[in-house]
Amino acid sequence: MNLLLVEDDAALAAATRNSMERRGISVWHADSAPAARALIGTAAFDAAVLDLRLPGDSGLTLIAPLREAYPDLRILLLTGYASIATAVDAIKLGATNYLPKPATVSDILAALEQDEPEADRAVAAQPLPVDRLEWEHIQKVLAEHDGNISATARALQMHRRTLQRKLLKHPVREAPTDAELR
Repeated sequence: MNLLLVEDDAALAAATRNSMERRGISVWHADSAPAARALIGTAAFDAAVLDLRLPGDSGLTLIAPLREAYPDLRILLLTGYASIATAVDAIKLGATNYLPKPATVSDILAALEQDEPEADRAVAAQPLPVDRLEWEHIQKVLAEHDGNISATARALQMHRRTLQRKLLKHPVREAPTDAELR
């Protein structure tokens, strides 16, 4: 199987890729929507796993071009921001399935195998703790400002020292380890 993995979290992407490759799956990784678009047509993809929130874009925007290039492609929207509206949008746009994070590689592969999403799958209105959402948002804005703390603090309308204290704290939930992904 050839799989396109679109995930901006480098640690999660590496762990997922390693686990998939141990199962004999060839993985192409893109960390943004433009990088994913550049990979369309470079390989005969059988499946794609798309993160919903990407730097400056949404994984939802990739569904149509992927569906056009690969009509039989299995597309899974993987998101830490799962909601019923997002799931409905993903399926309407042509995704095969959706899955809330955190998800193991076994969960991902099982969701890719299903022809229809599970109707009774629990989708929480806010599956991640507020502290984790805040941490991820800060990291995203920090990346958008090339690691510049002062510019990030201005963009977040936060005092620079407050931002520095928040950055010293570890995130609420770290990326899953290889053992968790199995």
